[in-house]
Amino acid sequence: MLVQFMTAVGVLAVLTMVPGPDMAVVTKRAVSAGWQDGLRTVGGITLGLLVWGVLTVAGLAAVLAASAAVYTVVKLAGAAYLVFLGVQALLQSRRDRSRAPAAPLAPPAGNPWRTGLVSNVFNPKIAVFYTGLLPTLAPSGLSPHAGMALLVLVHTSLTAVWLGGYVMLLSRARAFFERPAVRRTMDRVTGAVLIGFGLKVATAQP
Repeated sequence: MLVQFMTAVGVLAVLTMVPGPDMAVVTKRAVSAGWQDGLRTVGGITLGLLVWGVLTVAGLAAVLAASAAVYTVVKLAGAAYLVFLGVQALLQSRRDRSRAPAAPLAPPAGNPWRTGLVSNVFNPKIAVFYTGLLPTLAPSGLSPHAGMALLVLVHTSLTAVWLGGYVMLLSRARAFFERPAVRRTMDRVTGAVLIGFGLKVATAQP
């Protein structure tokens, strides 16, 4: 059982560190508004994972993963939100360019907790991931529900630690990222990345 559990932790750690929409959203908030906003965004992301975890253990996520119509609705809603965040970042870069050099740069709009939460709750890939992969990683010595619940907690913990550490790393270079030219570039890059992820989510298959 211990070997199975450690194997599952290793797989989840690797998957957690793969860059995706979560990292792009966190980068945008942390660079634009500081580490506090970045950590709040991480908190929202973690809460979103816990929501999917509860739905998975309850069996509801399996229904979503099996229903093409419901999956499509959630997928398009999530894709639209990512594209919205991307467009918002691109518009912010244009506003920053027209601002006087000495003028303070405005932080991004929206509650960071909500930004992280919504970006995850409307990501149906998490439902597919939890219902498709986690059961194969659950330790055989536990009941199916207990094994799934344990792995969900492991995944959310790894996500919080990884993204939280990433936010603190960004904060150490905050002075560099606060330079207007650098910030405009970061807004453009994260905006393009978020739009790209949004389009990828919109065209993804269950």
